[in-house]
Amino acid sequence: MTVWLHVIGVGEDGADGLAPAALSLIRDADNVFGGDRHLDLLRPLLDGKKVTAWPSPFAAGLDLLETCRGRATVVLASGDPLWFGVGSSLLRRVSADEMALVPAPSSFSLAAARMGWALQDTTCISLHGRPVAALALHLAPGAQLLCLTSDATTVASAVDVLKAHGFGDSEVVVLGHLGGPAESRQPIDAPLLPDLNILAIRCVAQPGRQPLSRVPGLPDEAFEHDGKMTKREVRAMVLSRLAPQPGQHLWDIGAGCGSVAVEWLRSGDRMRATGLEPHDARRAMAARNALHLGVPGLDLRPDTAPDGLAELDAPDAIFIGGGVSDRAVVDAAWAALPVGGRLVANAVTVEGQMVLTAAWQDLGGDLSRIMLERAGPVGQMNGWRASMPVMQWSVVRP
Repeated sequence: MTVWLHVIGVGEDGADGLAPAALSLIRDADNVFGGDRHLDLLRPLLDGKKVTAWPSPFAAGLDLLETCRGRATVVLASGDPLWFGVGSSLLRRVSADEMALVPAPSSFSLAAARMGWALQDTTCISLHGRPVAALALHLAPGAQLLCLTSDATTVASAVDVLKAHGFGDSEVVVLGHLGGPAESRQPIDAPLLPDLNILAIRCVAQPGRQPLSRVPGLPDEAFEHDGKMTKREVRAMVLSRLAPQPGQHLWDIGAGCGSVAVEWLRSGDRMRATGLEPHDARRAMAARNALHLGVPGLDLRPDTAPDGLAELDAPDAIFIGGGVSDRAVVDAAWAALPVGGRLVANAVTVEGQMVLTAAWQDLGGDLSRIMLERAGPVGQMNGWRASMPVMQWSVVRP
């Protein structure tokens, strides 16, 4: 298949930073697409060409680009087009056989060089056009973070997240216009910060503040809840049975305050979770918990099972924390699981436990009863107080 589309990474140094082959591709192109900033950087090369500034919404530009199929076309991109860049979106519309990518040094690479950080030891994330709350997921003592931003206002929002999670003492540097004549390095309290910037954060935890782990089993106090939630120890057992893998999708049926779905999302990269919770107040709590704990991508639906499952993307794992007393919910969840998919269900009531016992007898898997006791005061002494036992059924789809 003939290559007609070239995606060329451009740095802040414009044409001066492009290899001769990249300059030749631009000169020979019939059509050139790019953001206003990229087009301005290369304006002298674009005389006599059909130039299209990338429109809004973004998808409209993809539609225009496809009308150029078969003609020499160039898309100008920032740095490395496949690292939080336009290249990923283009590959969903244009075959890789029809496209060639010519990357320039990414802003992450330039920022790591300026900071003297080994890139393989640094976490690189994008807050550009995304909730700044996602920063919270990556905070850990000693972590080195490089964060793409939308503009200068992102800096203040990121600092608020650091303070809210006990990392207000972290070292934060604002690196602007990397690789160009206007390159700058400024502290966060500088009077005028560049809109085109990347944040470099060396995380420092405040003394006496215990940072949250990404290992499942967060303290119950980490969540806003109304008392009806999957408690810490049981939640850790649920996640161990759900066995999350990077990029997988969880259905959380009866999500409540979202504790299981939130911990699923925190457990790895590219995780997805859809929570069904018909109770408005609990669904709002789940949304706030997801934001606060760094996983704003939690998809919450006001639906109930089994009817609300019909339109969802296929799951890799399912947790039933509510509605388990209805066998139809269990059967619908089982039917939706792919081979190798995991189903975990908890029950506290006798009715729910009867359903799980029957499901275990019919479908196999493991049936457990979790008994938890906590020490507490008994008069002037201390004793053990038992919580309600939880029956847990877990099964893998053969």
